Amino acid sequence: MYSVISYDFVCPFLLTFPRIIRFMKNDIIIPEVTDVLVAAVPRKDDHEQELWDIFIVNLREAPMNNVLVTSQGHGEIAGQDKTTTVLRHFHQRIEANDHLKVEPIQRALFGIRNEYWVSFNHQDVMLDKRFVFNPNQISVESLENVPLLNRMGVILR
Repeated sequence: MYSVISYDFVCPFLLTFPRIIRFMKNDIIIPEVTDVLVAAVPRKDDHEQELWDIFIVNLREAPMNNVLVTSQGHGEIAGQDKTTTVLRHFHQRIEANDHLKVEPIQRALFGIRNEYWVSFNHQDVMLDKRFVFNPNQISVESLENVPLLNRMGVILR
């Protein structure tokens, strides 16, 4: 035996469903992430180094718990499309006013867009923020002092 759902029953629901979703999305509060930085820092304070390091800097007064950092680069190098592997890094905790080295980055990748998604828990809320180094943004001209590291680097706020 088959159940038959009448068109008259389904049609009004389908017509109002997009409006319901729109109202639901407006009710979701997405807190803004502040006082978290991503920085590209040359090794040994030598900007000519082949490898630089990516750091997460927690300037908050509270620790960051269950930190997940997802990184990927994409763009064009020497006329060819280049997409790096998606890397995921999990760290249990970054203390308040502390930093964490996430991964190295090669100079050859400075010419593409490098994205870092940082997600973490604060109390009962999951927070996340996307940080993007645009092509050639990581450069000697963009160096500034990175808080808590006291080293020169390129900072995303």
